[in-house]
Amino acid sequence: MPTKRATTPAKQKERTKQAGATKTPTTAARKSRTEQGKQPRPVNRASRPDGAATRQHLLDIAGQVFAARGFADATSKEICERAGTPMASVNYHFGSREALYEAALVEAHRQVVSLDELSALTEGPGDARDKLRAVISRFVGLSTSSGAPWGFMLMLREVLSPSPAIPALIEKAVRPKATVLLGLIGEVLQLNPQEPAVQRALMFAVLPCIALMIAPRQMQAALLPAVAKDKNALVEDFIRFVMAGLDAVAAAHRTRK
Repeated sequence: MPTKRATTPAKQKERTKQAGATKTPTTAARKSRTEQGKQPRPVNRASRPDGAATRQHLLDIAGQVFAARGFADATSKEICERAGTPMASVNYHFGSREALYEAALVEAHRQVVSLDELSALTEGPGDARDKLRAVISRFVGLSTSSGAPWGFMLMLREVLSPSPAIPALIEKAVRPKATVLLGLIGEVLQLNPQEPAVQRALMFAVLPCIALMIAPRQMQAALLPAVAKDKNALVEDFIRFVMAGLDAVAAAHRTRK
């Protein structure tokens, strides 16, 4: 039987050193690969050319669902299914269903009248009364147009049953437009836009327009069938009504001075 050679301490130490040298690069390489695998990949949402189009499509579908069902009964699942987008689309593009509803309300208000459109009607040279006539004509004309967008129904729902999104709607959509209109009404009345009388006059002039725009067409046709039959007469009478009221307010304040 062959005799097994004894391993000296020196040789054992040398073998251990060599083994360690062999394992060390392997361990380091594994660690490097692991760390590389853990590094998050950069996400650049703006790089997707269809991102903005998908977001707008999702917003349009959501607006239709919210207008039909209301916020409480509308689900992200239904919105994504109807939009043909992945289930995570709402969170990806808007952050939450609540944020999507806020965006839908802002878009609904834009459909009624956009800030750019309102500015185009009121800015530049010209008589303030003529500008106000143009604004009223635009508002009242919308009330008789066919095929009203979903924004009108959504705004009606929000008026009848305000949601927690009202503050966002005010700050993002209503206030900027109200500022423009307050300046115009103040110019017509020749009063500071911050005067309480100007704020009241804006309410008297604009709220009936909003009511005409968002009121259900079936209700108007059933109760006041003659209203929508002559669009031009409706616009002219409405302008006469508003202008007469503003003239009376302006005269009252001139007398007080």
